[in-house]
Amino acid sequence: MALSIAALTVTLMPSCGNKQQQRAATPIAYKTIKVKAEDRTIDTKYSATIRGRQDIQVLPQVSGQLTQLCVTEGQHVSKGQTLFIIDQVPYQAALNTARANLQAAQAAEATAKLSYESTQNLHAQQVVSDFDLQTANNAYMQAKASVAQATAAVVNAENSLSYTVVKSPANGVVGTLPYRVGALVGPSMPTPLTTVSDNHQMYVYFSMTEAQLLEKIREAGSAEAAIKAMPAVRLQLIDGSEYDQTGVIETASGVVDQGTGSVSLRAVFNNPNGLLHTGSTGNVIIPVQMKNHIIVPAAAVKQLQTVHQVFKVVQKDGQRVAEAVNITVSPYNTGKEFIVLSGLKAGEEIIAEGAALVKEGAMVE
Repeated sequence: MALSIAALTVTLMPSCGNKQQQRAATPIAYKTIKVKAEDRTIDTKYSATIRGRQDIQVLPQVSGQLTQLCVTEGQHVSKGQTLFIIDQVPYQAALNTARANLQAAQAAEATAKLSYESTQNLHAQQVVSDFDLQTANNAYMQAKASVAQATAAVVNAENSLSYTVVKSPANGVVGTLPYRVGALVGPSMPTPLTTVSDNHQMYVYFSMTEAQLLEKIREAGSAEAAIKAMPAVRLQLIDGSEYDQTGVIETASGVVDQGTGSVSLRAVFNNPNGLLHTGSTGNVIIPVQMKNHIIVPAAAVKQLQTVHQVFKVVQKDGQRVAEAVNITVSPYNTGKEFIVLSGLKAGEEIIAEGAALVKEGAMVE
């Protein structure tokens, strides 16, 4: 009885193996496409920060109590417009004193001049000695020097008084106002009275990898030519909307950030409606033109770390078979498609979907 069961098992095993081979050899229906060379414009995004063309910190040049705030936060101001007034009383008093000292010095100069001229006449008549003449001349010269010193003191006092009226250094928008009336301010304080941002044009800073910039430099021949050849860029705002003005890339940093391996670039955007503000963030969008390249769907690509594979459909022994092919893809992609730089030729047929599940050598229906 035991021998009969063993014999039955032996006869059944080859039958099961044949069924598995038949299933493995059964063609599987895959969606396939024939690749061709096409043109694509790919939008690449880079995180960006926005700054005013000029962000000027306003610091007082004299010390004193803040007596008047002449602007409000966010107000548009013109160059030379009064922003703050510092207590003027001590500086007006200092100016009055300097002017009085100047008048006294001028009177002393006039007296010294009369004395010198009189001594000259007496010296001509040989009434006084050369020593007396020289002494009178020295006194006159000293009086003139005192007038010059007093005049300089008046100028300094006038300047100090003028500095109590703090004016805008440029056209722009007033930032925060951390100090209020009565606060003691001075040139050495750590926080400025405010910041005036010239925002008729805005600088947008973003970073590009060193490899991406090198590619553009090689194409253009130099860094300067690469910057000039870059297309107009767009700006995506923090809410996801796109700014209605295009910008121009002006400069690229000559230093690579060792921590990130990236290079900083600066684009400039006009800001006629004041929509952009210093400190805002967004994304710079740069269109990349890819000419005459093979385009494959992302679903057709199997990624193994840094390796990208597609499955090409080839004829073997009269059967259509999936053959894995390594391809080189562009760093720029749409998220739905890959740009193939090498590994495929126009007209070749590939499996278009489900590449991650395809097995090497699978029969394709």
